Amino acid sequence: MAQAELRCIVAAGDQVGESPVWSPMDGSVYWTDVCRFLVHQFAVSNETFRTWVFDEPVVALSLSSEPGRWLVALGSRLIWWWPQTDRRVDHGFVLPGYPNVRLNDGRADPLGNFWTGSMRNNLMPNGDLTSAGGTDGVMYCINPAGQVSEHIKGLGISNTVCWSPDGGTFYTADTLANAVWAYSFDVRNATLGQRRDFLIDHSEGLPDGSAMDAAGHLWNCRFGGSSVVRLAPDCSIDRIVRLPVQDITSACFGGHDLKTLFITSAAVLHHSGERLAGSLWALACDTPGLAPNKVKILV
Repeated sequence: MAQAELRCIVAAGDQVGESPVWSPMDGSVYWTDVCRFLVHQFAVSNETFRTWVFDEPVVALSLSSEPGRWLVALGSRLIWWWPQTDRRVDHGFVLPGYPNVRLNDGRADPLGNFWTGSMRNNLMPNGDLTSAGGTDGVMYCINPAGQVSEHIKGLGISNTVCWSPDGGTFYTADTLANAVWAYSFDVRNATLGQRRDFLIDHSEGLPDGSAMDAAGHLWNCRFGGSSVVRLAPDCSIDRIVRLPVQDITSACFGGHDLKTLFITSAAVLHHSGERLAGSLWALACDTPGLAPNKVKILV
């Protein structure tokens, strides 16, 4: 990897940067800081940076089919958000068992449903980090009508919510289990089928968020591993991208040609000498990513 391919583009100092999403409408990447209850925006064209403050952890973001309207996953619930005016409205979904558990990673599927997983709550009300553990996590699917279904139970820390380019495979991870799995996905009714191991007990860090490219390769961020691993559909490791900080959290493709991989990171564990921990990074790629799925708004 040539040094010029990887750049630190925003030294945000995020405690736990997460859930980057490319917004084609305004040519920006949005992402969160879970521990500081923030959403950031970086506009690529003029390199401007903006931040919004929320009242609890912001764990995932999704575009919707209505331009300018976002779905935001907080620790306890989902809300609708319009960044241009900062209007916020409850969605209706409230996580069962909160505050003992909280939501974590989430994304929309090709049909417009929102998938989000949960975990044992490891955050204090002020955002300070405590220990995670257990197997309290559940993978939920919330359809456009607001109906909720449970699909995977017994998760430690639910991470990675991605689909293959044809929509036929769903990828997800359990950070505590050091496991990334691939499920067959029925694109007609949004149900999961048979599970297969995809990346198990990889020695470099633990699986966090991921991004999918147009060739069907999964880019898995490795928390504690200073890297992003590009995995082919047959589970083989195609490439490992090294970063100068340890805790790599999530990624998305963006830019006008979808050939920039935006990568978030975390500073919460205070590793010595990591002055750029918690930054947003940009990696130039030869293969484009997939355009972000959008939550469907029922008219």
